[in-house]
Amino acid sequence: MKNFTSVKDVSDIKYLINKGLEFKKNPLKNAYQGKNKTLCMLFMNPSLRTRLSTQKAAYNLGMNVININLNSDSWKLEMEDGTIMNFDTQEHIKDAIKVISTYCDIISIRSFPELKNRSIDGEDKILKSFLKYADIPVISLESNTLHPLQSLTDMMILTEMKTIRKPKVVLTWAPHPKAVPQVVANSFAEWTNEMDVDFVITHPKGFELDEQFMHNATIEYNQDKALENADFVYVKSWTSTENYGQVSDLHSDWTITKEKMKLTDNAYVMHCLPVRRNVEVTDEVLDHPSSLIYHQVKLREFAAQAVLSEILTNGNN
Repeated sequence: MKNFTSVKDVSDIKYLINKGLEFKKNPLKNAYQGKNKTLCMLFMNPSLRTRLSTQKAAYNLGMNVININLNSDSWKLEMEDGTIMNFDTQEHIKDAIKVISTYCDIISIRSFPELKNRSIDGEDKILKSFLKYADIPVISLESNTLHPLQSLTDMMILTEMKTIRKPKVVLTWAPHPKAVPQVVANSFAEWTNEMDVDFVITHPKGFELDEQFMHNATIEYNQDKALENADFVYVKSWTSTENYGQVSDLHSDWTITKEKMKLTDNAYVMHCLPVRRNVEVTDEVLDHPSSLIYHQVKLREFAAQAVLSEILTNGNN
C-alpha cells in the first residue's frame, strides 16, 4: 500500500482489519518499525480524535511526528495552478508539499469541504494536489469526500462485535443544527459495501448520497422500517444533496431515541463523534451499554497504526 485515501487503496480489506485488531491486542509489537522515520500531520480544520489517535499510533511504531496547522503555523497557501501570487498567499501548495517531502517520510493531510458547491468539493483538489506533488506516501486524515481512517475503524468494530455471519447494518441520517459534510457517510457506505453484511441507508428524501459510494446498499426513506431487526445502527448527519450546505428543516423526528432502538434486534449504536447530544442521538442511547462510541474512539488508534505499518512495510520508504 503506497497511499491511503480510500478503500480503493487497500488490496486486502480483511487483512488490514485483522492487522488493526492485532495491534489492539499488542500495540507495541512493532515498536521499532518506524525508528528514524517522520510522519508529518497537516490540518486545515479542527481535529481531536484523528489528531490524537494518529499521533499515538505513530508513537507506538517508534516514529517521530510533526504537527502543523496549515495557514496558521505555516505560510498561507495558494491552491490554484497558474495563479499570479500578488495577493495574500505567500507559498504555493506544490512548493510546500515538496518541502515536506524533503524532511518527512509520510504525509498525512486533513482538509474539509467548503459546503458551497458540491461539484467543487467533489473534486477534492487539496488531497489530489498532495497525491500529485508528494514524493512520499500520503494518508488522508479526512478529505472533502471521504474519511478512510474512520471507516477502517468502523469495519474493525463490525468485524469484532458481530454475533452472526451477516449482520444487518443501518446507516441512518440524523438532524443537526448546522450543515454537516457527507464525508463520513460516503466513506462508511463505500467500505461497508465491501463487507458481508445486509446494508441499509435511511434518510429523508433529498439527502441521497453520491451513487458512487452507495453501490448496492438498500435505500429506505422510512426510518422505522429501516431500523427493524438491525444489528448495528450507525448514526450520522449529513447535508442535503438538493440544498447542499444549507439547513432548511431539522427533521427532529429522525433523532435516534430509546423508543426507536426498540425496533432493532438489540442493536449496537455507533457514531464517529463529535455528536450533538439529544439532537442526533439522545443521552440514554449514547450512554447505554450497547453504545460503541468510545470503543470506536479506542480503535481509531489501531486503525491508524495498521495503515502506518503497512505503508512503512510496502510504501517504498
